[in-house]
Amino acid sequence: MDLVFSEEALQYRSAGHPESPDRVKKAHSYLKDKYEINEPIQASVEDLLLVHDEDFVQRVKEGRFSDPDCPNYEDLFFYATLSAGGAITAQKKGSLSLMRPPGHHAGRDFLGGFCYLNNLAIAVEKSGLRTLIVDFDAHHGNGTEDIYLGREDVTYLSLHRSPGFPGTGQESRKNVINHPVSPMIGDKKYLDLLGKELERLSKKEFEQVALSAGFDGHKDDPLASLGLSTSAFQEIGKYLKKMDLPTFGVLEGGYIGEDLGRNIDAFLKGFNSRY
Repeated sequence: MDLVFSEEALQYRSAGHPESPDRVKKAHSYLKDKYEINEPIQASVEDLLLVHDEDFVQRVKEGRFSDPDCPNYEDLFFYATLSAGGAITAQKKGSLSLMRPPGHHAGRDFLGGFCYLNNLAIAVEKSGLRTLIVDFDAHHGNGTEDIYLGREDVTYLSLHRSPGFPGTGQESRKNVINHPVSPMIGDKKYLDLLGKELERLSKKEFEQVALSAGFDGHKDDPLASLGLSTSAFQEIGKYLKKMDLPTFGVLEGGYIGEDLGRNIDAFLKGFNSRY
């Protein structure tokens, strides 16, 4: 697994906002000489409509929205569609997209939590494949659940901090498997839980795995720590590699610039290893 990135993502910014380019810039600098970097395509409006309602897409395009966690940046729609295109490119290449803004809090007709469009869901829909979505961001992907609840061709698995933003994902329903976990669950309990779920799900007939790859569960993360070490992300990579399926992912959370690159590197080393 390699990476998808464009330095255009570093222009997507707002002073003082947690979803700033600074930590992604540091992560890219740490990773760029270790992995092949693929340039993202730009997603089309037709791509977005695979997942989102037409009126919602138009409101995002025109800046007709208000959310405290989703500032109306200049050229926001350009960056959002480039990030969605990063997910599409990642699916085609079997890569991890580092593009911003993130996506798993964006539902069919709503945005939130720094997310404007659901990048991962757009790529999954465009692929047309039976998919297991594994969300290891420390926040629940309420937007992804909204899009896929009840679908027979997609299963969504999320391990997330509770209590915590956005306050959803307290129970499993239909094809959605939610595991709210304590804020300081730590490596062993987290990995045991994830490993058991992946082993159970490996018996189902998926054609690909799609990852909402969040690194905000790291022990030093200021927003949503789960007490995880950097080595835990390497083990997560190994567990997912054992699924033995085509796999791609998108970067969701992770808010420590100094550690984000190291955590992503650990995950990729685990995934690219022979177990």
